[in-house]
Amino acid sequence: MPAIHDHRHTVVPAEIDVLGHANNLVYLHWMIDAALAHSSVQGWPNDRYLQRGSGWVVRAHQITYLRSAVEGDELIIRTWIARWRSASSTRRYRILRAADNLLLATASTEWAYVDFDRQRPIRIPPEVSEAFEAIGDEPPL
Repeated sequence: MPAIHDHRHTVVPAEIDVLGHANNLVYLHWMIDAALAHSSVQGWPNDRYLQRGSGWVVRAHQITYLRSAVEGDELIIRTWIARWRSASSTRRYRILRAADNLLLATASTEWAYVDFDRQRPIRIPPEVSEAFEAIGDEPPL
C-alpha cells in the first residue's frame, strides 16, 4: 500500500474565479478529495469509518499558494501522512501541474479522530494507523 498517494484532477470551468484561475476555496476540495481517495486505497473508505462510528474530521487547514491553476490544467494532488499523535494526524499535500511537474501549492491538514456519537476525539485504533505509513513533512524523492 503506497505511503504517498497521487490524486489526479482536471480543473473545470466551475472552479475558475473572476480572475481566470482556480478559486482558492477549490484547493480545499481537492485536498479533501485526495485524502479520502488515499484512505480508500489503504482500505478505509468512508463507509468503513461510518460502520465503526468513528473517523476523521478537520481541525485546521494551511495552504501556501505559489502559482495559479487554470481551466484545463491536469493536476496531481500528492498527499501523505506526515505524523501521528494519539488522536490526530498531520497530512501534507503538494499540488502540482502534471504537464511540467510545476509546484502550484503546498498544504497541510490537521485531522482529529473522533467518536461520531459523542463528537469527541478518541485514540486512533491500531487497525487505522497501521494502514498508513507516516513519512514526515517531505516525501522521499
